[in-house]
Amino acid sequence: MLPIAKDAAKKVLVVEDDDSMRQAIERLLNVASFATAVYRSAEELLAAGPVEGDACVVSDLTLPGMSGLELLAELHARGWWRPLILITAHDSPGVRKEAEQSGVAAYLAKPFLGNALVAAVKTAMEPTGAQ
Repeated sequence: MLPIAKDAAKKVLVVEDDDSMRQAIERLLNVASFATAVYRSAEELLAAGPVEGDACVVSDLTLPGMSGLELLAELHARGWWRPLILITAHDSPGVRKEAEQSGVAAYLAKPFLGNALVAAVKTAMEPTGAQ
């Protein structure tokens, strides 16, 4: 029997509307021993309800309907204070500043390296990295 990786109980909720990007992120995080749940929109994640235990969210900034930053605000309004890592293909100093002021755990511009995302998730999931 294989040992269970220490991060296996930690869940990453991936919100990405691009099918290929969502699948790539899911595979990457699964290989890094994280459990994942994937959603095509912020509204889909919100409809699913909060997740018990250790969790963080990886969300695209630009989504159909609610944006990644609007999702973060709505999660906080609902009392769900898990870290959110924002990814975007629309990087700019203004967007980056708004994301940081909103309290994102990390901000990654596409294309990003897979190990950068895994490192951001691991940092966000540590007790001192959790919001």
